[in-house]
Amino acid sequence: MPKACILIKTVPTATDKILEKVKKTNGVNKAYSVYGRWDIVAFVEAQYDEIGKISTIINSIDGVRTSETLPEA
Repeated sequence: MPKACILIKTVPTATDKILEKVKKTNGVNKAYSVYGRWDIVAFVEAQYDEIGKISTIINSIDGVRTSETLPEA
C-alpha cells in the first residue's frame, strides 16, 4: 500500500490540539510534534487517491497554516 509523509505547519498555540486530531484521522499511522520549519509530521498509509483526501482533511483542521505531502515513489 502506498505511503506518504505529511509535514504540517500550525498556529503555535494550537499544535497540541491539532496533533491529537491528526492522530485520529483515518489513514494516519503515526504523528509527532517536531521542531524546525514544520510543527507536526504525520505518516500515512493509504491508496494514492486517499492520500490526497487525507491531506485535505488535515488542512481543514482549524489552526493548520499549511502542509506539504511527500508521497513515496
